[in-house]
Amino acid sequence: MTDQDAQKLTNQASVMLVVPGEESREYLQNILQFIDCQSFSPESPEHLADLLKREPDQVTSVFISSALDTESRNAFLRVLDEASPRPALIQLQEQDSDEMLMSGDVLGTLRLPTHFDAISALLHKAQVFSESQRLGESGRRPVELFRSMSGNSRATRSINKMIEQVADSEATVLILGESGTGKEVVARKLHYHSKRRGKPFVPVNCGAIPGDLLESELFGHEKGAFTGAITARQGRFELAEGGTLFLDEIGDMSMHMQVKLLRVLQERTFERVGSNKTIRCNVRIIAATHRNLEEAIGQDKFREDLYYRLNVFPIEVPPLRERVEDIPVLVADLIRRIEHEKRGSVRLTPAAVTALTHYRWPGNVRELANLIERLAILFPYGVVDIADLPEKFRAGIPVSNVAASEDALPEISVAGDQPGTVATVPRLPPEGIDLKAHLANIEQGLIRQALDEADGVVAHAAKRLSMRRTTLVEKLRKYGLQRGSDLA
Repeated sequence: MTDQDAQKLTNQASVMLVVPGEESREYLQNILQFIDCQSFSPESPEHLADLLKREPDQVTSVFISSALDTESRNAFLRVLDEASPRPALIQLQEQDSDEMLMSGDVLGTLRLPTHFDAISALLHKAQVFSESQRLGESGRRPVELFRSMSGNSRATRSINKMIEQVADSEATVLILGESGTGKEVVARKLHYHSKRRGKPFVPVNCGAIPGDLLESELFGHEKGAFTGAITARQGRFELAEGGTLFLDEIGDMSMHMQVKLLRVLQERTFERVGSNKTIRCNVRIIAATHRNLEEAIGQDKFREDLYYRLNVFPIEVPPLRERVEDIPVLVADLIRRIEHEKRGSVRLTPAAVTALTHYRWPGNVRELANLIERLAILFPYGVVDIADLPEKFRAGIPVSNVAASEDALPEISVAGDQPGTVATVPRLPPEGIDLKAHLANIEQGLIRQALDEADGVVAHAAKRLSMRRTTLVEKLRKYGLQRGSDLA
């Protein structure tokens, strides 16, 4: 590869064309050039390996033709398998060939001749795929960062502040809220920011364990304590020693077990089932429930003394429908989680995200997480608009809003600077647009923003815009944005 090629590869994301036919190769190069996408045609697998090694983050996709002979194709595929990060693989099906690569790693198929929008869609998917690959390689999204309440609403900020205030204390915390609001997320964040962080966090769903087994589950049992107890077993209190025990759905606990739990909270001791040996415990208790415990007390379904033992520091998590301004942040966070776990990726248009804010979310954040995972499966590395959402998520959108989203420059989501973020590109309105003036306005706005962020230093602004300083100076003169001595 020449130094000039290397410079081009450094400056711009590139596509590799492994296409034996000169006519097909030139056809694709012309389309890619039209959409301002750099392309290279590696002469051999070794040449491709050299290109990937020089600038691994700049090569977003490799197009491999089905017209390539099997031996050569396999050689190129081996190079891709060894690349890190691995660029997206897109197979080209020539007009006179029915042969396919049949590889599970193929991101998409492009049939020639093709259309501009088909290539654009595949290149977008390749860009998202490339981002997710770099995310996995860098590990910059540790799992601990998911142990937080995501959102910018006043309620979420208040919860995060309360978590910070109580996390490092030994106070018992009672988390209240509907199912799926993120009560366990709050509990995990409390543990993560406490002095007990290095010790176990042990969750127990009190509503999912039959009452006659819950005592053994919490306190353990000795061999022969009951039928089927063939060995001694530690309970959750022992497993959580020094750490945090999270008692989820404590409102479903039987009155009998409530008495035993109250004793543990008062005396910090317990006995295994079938044993009279007292075991001391050093465990912080965090409880959660979706039930109204004060009403349960009035109905004799929950002990009042246990309630006051647990309710030292209550945290109420509001349902998602009461903090819809958190939805865009949650969507981005959930997409990052999917990318971090290498389960694909997806993007949502601003119109689609807005549609989600009109839904009631009876399943709260858990329902939103399920939706994002479903969309990532249905539209892998693709873009989801309003029409792509399941019908029930579109039912609450006002008709006028839907019409506006279709007519008034609806926006297409593309990859932002950070995985899971949303950037936008407007669609062409029905009445048309003065493209030159529109692009000039966008360019001027971005230049002004870059200059403001760089405190007027042209060199720094040029770096922010990924262009040469001299190029930016010419654009400043062109738009009459000169800043005096800054141009010198």
